Amino acid sequence: MKVTVENVSSVKKIMNVEVPEETVVHELNEAYKALKKTAKIKGFRKGKAPRSVLEQLFKKDVHNDVSSKLIQDSFIEALKEADLDIVAKPEIDPPGLDVKGPYTYAVTVEIKPEIQDIDFKNLPLKKNLYHATDEEMDAQLKMLQKNLAKQTPIAEVRGVRENDFVLLDYEGFKNGKPFAETQKTENHTMKVGEGHILKEFDDQLIGMKPGDNREIKVKFPEDYHNAKLANQEITFQVTLHEIREEVLPEIDDEFAKNFGQYETLDDLKTAITKNLDEGYTKRAEQEMNEQIFKSLISKTEFELPDSMVDYELERIIEEVERTLAYHNKTMEDQGLTRESLLEQHRELAEKKVRRHLILDKIVQQENMTLSDEELENAFNDMAQGFKQPVEEIKKYYSQNNETLELFKQTLLEKQAIDLIIKNSTIEEVEPSLEQPS
Repeated sequence: MKVTVENVSSVKKIMNVEVPEETVVHELNEAYKALKKTAKIKGFRKGKAPRSVLEQLFKKDVHNDVSSKLIQDSFIEALKEADLDIVAKPEIDPPGLDVKGPYTYAVTVEIKPEIQDIDFKNLPLKKNLYHATDEEMDAQLKMLQKNLAKQTPIAEVRGVRENDFVLLDYEGFKNGKPFAETQKTENHTMKVGEGHILKEFDDQLIGMKPGDNREIKVKFPEDYHNAKLANQEITFQVTLHEIREEVLPEIDDEFAKNFGQYETLDDLKTAITKNLDEGYTKRAEQEMNEQIFKSLISKTEFELPDSMVDYELERIIEEVERTLAYHNKTMEDQGLTRESLLEQHRELAEKKVRRHLILDKIVQQENMTLSDEELENAFNDMAQGFKQPVEEIKKYYSQNNETLELFKQTLLEKQAIDLIIKNSTIEEVEPSLEQPS
């Protein structure tokens, strides 16, 4: 077998493989022998049809099968001979098979870029020392207070005002007919002025009294978040049932007991502070990671395989679709298309691939490995995070080898980041006033 490699780029190659004529002849002979034993041909007893007849009737199928077998048998050996570490499914357009001469085919492959050893030591990093503020504590408590708020009908007989809560029925019509996107909705609660449907809709509720019916006409803007309602003129039939007021609980020890294991308000505040601090720790780590990758990417140049970028793009788009589905929305609802998302997120995908390749290089460069104990600890952490038995986590990964290898690689990448930080020069600073806290 003869193998030659053409360089399309540093990460894209065309591998030309030539299978010797004697191998081609042997495989053709074996194929026709097997066919002769099973072929049913009128005028011939089973196993007695001459090869010339078999060739006349089955040549195309036999040649297709043999060419597929020749590629299958030779491809892995050719990769080893060419010493190529491919990162995606190869592109092969099998040529026709000639009876005489060697069989030659071309394979387009993408490989990992060759990256020179990376000098990751003594990076200058800044670590922001964030602290939970009284304002943040108040905001957290008010959010929890809001969650426990109750709404009760007002005693006063009056019309709707701005910031009132209302209970109403509504149905939207287009050209006098019910419109699917504004179907009949009963006993809907909303705060007037927040523009839950549209600010123009809220404005026309002002003055309505319980029991009133009103026709409200609105036109949705062209950039409305629901594409099916954008630029539509809709007439709503609205019935108002109640005007309500929001009653907030006092923020005290009794309030704190509503949230589980807390006996006093101070207990709740301690838990909130801990949660805020944990969030700030993660934020500081993420900021240092950004500094690390900005520095390493700037001084480490290499081409990216399109297949790796495309794979990362698919993962990003899948995450967008999962998020939308969680909120019962679709890309069409949001005025999004697959093409627009591919264009919008390509730069992010490229950045992610560069990060993975740089960390992978450092893992190899430093001969980093993952011990059984480290893997066991990671499984335990995951089990606690998902509140699942650790044996279930292990069972899942034992049945999904590709996912397990990806998980191990993620752990090694985390170790690489830890190693970089350990060898960096870190300056602890107070966050600047411009940075949101």
